[in-house]
Amino acid sequence: MGKDLLKELEKKRRLMIQSGIEYGLQNPKTIRLSTELDQLMNEYEVNAVVSESEKIEKSNEYNFIQ
Repeated sequence: MGKDLLKELEKKRRLMIQSGIEYGLQNPKTIRLSTELDQLMNEYEVNAVVSESEKIEKSNEYNFIQ
């Protein structure tokens, strides 16, 4: 998982919180940032699942019964 994605997630989260404080939770800017944060979180989750699957596959490469 990329550290860049984690940094981007954290930055977007801070922006969304700040927007919510300044403009309110129903403000279009806050909602847009929330949607963008959701997309980043989904991307992070997909990367985590793929990474975990790759680890399992690699660990199983040498654990077979003959």
